[in-house]
Amino acid sequence: MSERAEWLGRPADEALASKLKVAAWIVSAVVLLLVAAMQRIRLDLPEGWNTGFLPPFHAAVNALAGLVLVVALGFIRRGRVAAHRAAMLVAVGLSVLFLLSYVAYHMTNDPTRYGGQGLMRGVYFFLLITHIVTAAVSFPPILFTLIAALTNRFQAHRRLARWVFPLWLYVAVTGPVCYLMLRPYY
Repeated sequence: MSERAEWLGRPADEALASKLKVAAWIVSAVVLLLVAAMQRIRLDLPEGWNTGFLPPFHAAVNALAGLVLVVALGFIRRGRVAAHRAAMLVAVGLSVLFLLSYVAYHMTNDPTRYGGQGLMRGVYFFLLITHIVTAAVSFPPILFTLIAALTNRFQAHRRLARWVFPLWLYVAVTGPVCYLMLRPYY
């Protein structure tokens, strides 16, 4: 029996999936509120602390998540389900690390304004706005796709992943691009 057939033969856990979906909606709401609040809340850091090193870290983590997503896609296309699963869990971990670090940075620093002019200004804001909207819109479906996989609901997982994957990859790629465009203004 192939690795893929073995995974697909596992029974779905619908009861657990239902509970996890509720948790996913709650987590999504909390994250949305946290991201909205980070624009209004400023926390003072202890003397000598500085989070100014985080923006390049965010870009690196996002880029690495994008790379891991592409590797995971390659694994699943070759039927290497266990490797795909491991890579996807790494991508989720990187995204969680990014999100927590991003919120910490923005709660402890004033926003950096883009100073470019002309066409590049339009390109920057197009990428930034589509990045933010895509990140917000894709967050709950990413969780639902993960839940479908973890509860052996593979048809639902595949159906969701076909459109969630490109959104997540777009967010992972445009984040570092926006950082590189904003970098001269930090």
